[in-house]
Amino acid sequence: MTRVKGGVVSKNRRRKVLKRAKGYFGSKHRLYKTAQEQLFHSGSYSFNDRKKRANDFRKLWITRINAACRNNDIVYSKFINGLKKANIEINRKMMSELAIFAPEEFTKLVNLSKDALEGKVPAKESKKVEEKVEKTVAEKTDYSKLTVAELKDLCAKNNIEVTSSMKKADLVAALSK
Repeated sequence: MTRVKGGVVSKNRRRKVLKRAKGYFGSKHRLYKTAQEQLFHSGSYSFNDRKKRANDFRKLWITRINAACRNNDIVYSKFINGLKKANIEINRKMMSELAIFAPEEFTKLVNLSKDALEGKVPAKESKKVEEKVEKTVAEKTDYSKLTVAELKDLCAKNNIEVTSSMKKADLVAALSK
């Protein structure tokens, strides 16, 4: 049986690794073995840091909410406790956006939270507040940053008719009305 040499396949595989290692320091972008090791490490670092980014954002949102709460004479922990007692479920990202872009709506949430801590808020009112907050956040979003698929989903939620020939500008205009 004749000998099979895998030169072309091996060379392409090595070339692919070295291409991905472009820009690394020293031998890590020149030598195949060290480049491959560095790519393994880089992959694990990027995976771990993607997971850490979620924690970093949560810390940022909590800091923003806490600052807005203190402007309204309440502490973050009591504010969150009051929201839970009022059966208002809004994630921290949305509350942070409200604190920045719609402080008057955030103040209403704080007042509801204070009332709930005192035992004054009925359940029906908290549902209305959740709907108002969702509408306010939807009004404040920048539609130009969303993808076409996300815009179509928003149109479907808002009962806006979408045709296949509509472009992104058309969808943004329809949602902005």
